[in-house]
Amino acid sequence: MASSAPGRGGRQLILPAAAVALMVIVGAEPAAACYPRVFSFGDSLTDTGNFRFYYGNNSGEPALRPPYGETFFRRATGRFSNGRLVLDFIADTMGLPFVRPYLSGRRAEDFACGANFAVGGATALGPDFFRSRGFDIGDGRVHLGLQMKWFHDLLELLCRSGRSGCSDMISQSLFIVGEIGGNDYNLPLLSRVPIEKIRSFTPSVVAKISSTITELIGLGAKNLVVPGNLPIGCVPKYLLIFKSDDKEDYEPETGCLRWMNEFSEYHNKLLLEELEKLRKLNPGVTIIYADYYGAAMEIFHSPERFGIEEPLVACCGGEGPYGVSLSTACGYGDYKVCDNPDKYGSWDGFHPSEAAYKGIAMGLLRGTYTQPSIASTTSSCPQLTELGSSVEYKVLYDL
Repeated sequence: MASSAPGRGGRQLILPAAAVALMVIVGAEPAAACYPRVFSFGDSLTDTGNFRFYYGNNSGEPALRPPYGETFFRRATGRFSNGRLVLDFIADTMGLPFVRPYLSGRRAEDFACGANFAVGGATALGPDFFRSRGFDIGDGRVHLGLQMKWFHDLLELLCRSGRSGCSDMISQSLFIVGEIGGNDYNLPLLSRVPIEKIRSFTPSVVAKISSTITELIGLGAKNLVVPGNLPIGCVPKYLLIFKSDDKEDYEPETGCLRWMNEFSEYHNKLLLEELEKLRKLNPGVTIIYADYYGAAMEIFHSPERFGIEEPLVACCGGEGPYGVSLSTACGYGDYKVCDNPDKYGSWDGFHPSEAAYKGIAMGLLRGTYTQPSIASTTSSCPQLTELGSSVEYKVLYDL
């Protein structure tokens, strides 16, 4: 049962720079779409509703009911946050509707603007990998291989005259190989598998992402965005679980767990090195690295520039300094919900709030945290150039 937590921030009439800058993203006149379609893969950071269709409404997952979705949609949509995700902001800015969950469609017309294959809890690697290393994640979990199978199934639906008839569609689409790989680490972390052993998984996780990119390129993909991992040392639930009395375990500027962020940086380093190899092998393909880590750390270093007052606290959850507890979670038990989620960096202790997703999306769309800059890779997307040159945006990111 939920209760309000009045001590967790109130509303104000003066818009912070982040809110003003957001108007550039979602308040402008509609423009022609930068890409005709977006195809996305990933986990709960990208899932726009597939979880409901894959596991069913009776799965017990709280993301399928309020208070999830309360901020923007005013209802639970299957997104693991209070509102929109990075994918939603990208699609909207590029002139497309929110990307349809693949499992919610049946006809070719349902996927006129693309499809999202991401599912909450998904891993990059399949269960056999973990089982061979003495860790069982079960057989029912979605992984990147299954999501690619769904993409092949969709191509059969869209390409009635054969794959050759879809070559233009694939080459003109934007592919987002979402921030996947996080659960390959989260599941063993929560089971207290030593970080040294989890670190040994990273080359295999990156190799799976790489092979998926190679497969998409083989099918004709020419434009791909590949996000790195978020700074998991700033996740409220981890800050509680791995609480330390040693000040050296924390970053003094942010309060995040140093060793966990260093692990995220390790994953991202290997991913960047792999993407550079893929670029050299595929000179006619645009492969963009989306630096989720860097964009998110802007929020933790300077939360006030995003209108956020509690960057390390969950809006929905339990008591305690991080807004989470071991016995209560958002949607479970006697949980509490803050008055204004826009003031919080985390929604439920594991997933960012819509406010945080806005900040990350703006960093990517402006080009500050994409390599190469996403705005420089397409000449058919003037709204990205306008976003990058907006005065409000420069105030937000260039101070």
